[in-house]
Amino acid sequence: MKMIKAIIFDLDNTILDRTSTFRRFTKSFLSIYFDHLEMTQDISDRIIQLDQDGYKDKQELFSELLEQLPWKEKPLITDLLNFYSTEYVKNAVLMEDARDVVQHARKKYKTGLITNGKSLIQYGKIDQLGIRNDFDLIIVSEEAGIKKPDPGIFELAFKQLELRPEECIYIGDHPINDIEGAAKSGMETIWIKVNQPWNDGIIAKPLHQIERLSTLFELI
Repeated sequence: MKMIKAIIFDLDNTILDRTSTFRRFTKSFLSIYFDHLEMTQDISDRIIQLDQDGYKDKQELFSELLEQLPWKEKPLITDLLNFYSTEYVKNAVLMEDARDVVQHARKKYKTGLITNGKSLIQYGKIDQLGIRNDFDLIIVSEEAGIKKPDPGIFELAFKQLELRPEECIYIGDHPINDIEGAAKSGMETIWIKVNQPWNDGIIAKPLHQIERLSTLFELI
């Protein structure tokens, strides 16, 4: 770690507990649109399954939900997308120890955040969590015009921080989008194992594999 000058994080399922956030959103969604049903656990499970851990395009997700769920009265897809854009953000939850880990990193390093997604949603979650000022750099793919795993989005980060890639470590949960993408840009990486399985075809080798952010207190 002697050469490292910046710690850069992924957002969803790294700093933000995306699993808990979406479950909370789903509960709110069901309370509004399916209050006519006594039992909604099966519907909740189906929504979470179709969401694919956040990697399903939301227009596609809500189109599928409109076709598959037992609506009392079908809303417009635009209504569902608007509901998502406000209610999902309101339900944002930090990953355990995330704020403390970032503050710990800031004592010794520059800190950054790189996330794929729509700017309105991603910045909305960041502000809901109150962490915007915890980072020297925030890059959201929509406004950057490039997204992970393209190495170019990581190159934007270390260029803006005026650092060489080997002076930066990227921490994220997705083996391809985060670990392989950052590695191809020349960064070192740490993989936090959450929901995404490792693909044996991935060439990149993270410095560490962790299951809890708190492990970073010992590593950085």
